[in-house]
Amino acid sequence: MRNKLLLRADDLGYSEAVNYGIEKSVKEGLINNVGIMLNMRATKHGYHLLKDQDIAFGQHTNICVGRPLANPKDIPSLVESDGSFKSSNTYRNTEEDFVVFEEALIEIEAQYQQFLYLFKRKPDYFEGHAITSKTFFKALEYFAKENNLKYSGVPDGEDPNISIGSDASIFVGETKIYMVMESMDKDYDPWETLKNMAENAHEDGVDMMICHPGYLDDFILNHSSLLIPRTKEVAMLIDERMKAFLDERGMEFVGYRDL
Repeated sequence: MRNKLLLRADDLGYSEAVNYGIEKSVKEGLINNVGIMLNMRATKHGYHLLKDQDIAFGQHTNICVGRPLANPKDIPSLVESDGSFKSSNTYRNTEEDFVVFEEALIEIEAQYQQFLYLFKRKPDYFEGHAITSKTFFKALEYFAKENNLKYSGVPDGEDPNISIGSDASIFVGETKIYMVMESMDKDYDPWETLKNMAENAHEDGVDMMICHPGYLDDFILNHSSLLIPRTKEVAMLIDERMKAFLDERGMEFVGYRDL
């Protein structure tokens, strides 16, 4: 039996440079699952780059970058006085979970409607851009259940703002997913991360690596703490040596539509 591997790219729409890196990782590389941020200025740019690709598209729900799609007056717990989202820094530096469940649902719904408008169908999977708020993830899970969406959450006890180790797992439907995300590590080497995953693949589920491939432009340099690892991931994902290595290991690539 071949071990199964799911490679996911988050953040389509974050910036045009990020979009180009994700595009290359899909068209020339190993990515076949892409999460799109629906509220960003570069959302439609990213959509048009990849809309004709036969890959799984997910709603990568974002409430910490840019401006909301809902009326800011309806979601005061999520926004600053100028109507923009509170930053991930604000979430990290506040002990209290200030997100109001009902307000999170309002913005989640607005972004869901934007996904439907762009793609004319439901997302293949449904999850959220990492922030430190249990309320936000509870709202995502609730919304997914209410709308019969394939929710891909965060393993219990794991902080989505730091590394997620190789034995952390979730269930997506009936499938056990072993989730790895190490891009925040100081000496992160995406080649070693994926190589270790393949060499230690689990027999009772699917091994998933969450990637953030992308190139850098002024917007991403000023709005994200995750920078050089994005470019390293593009290079790894399009490297023919990695493709050959995974093929030698007998890895079977799967997508959310297979779960």
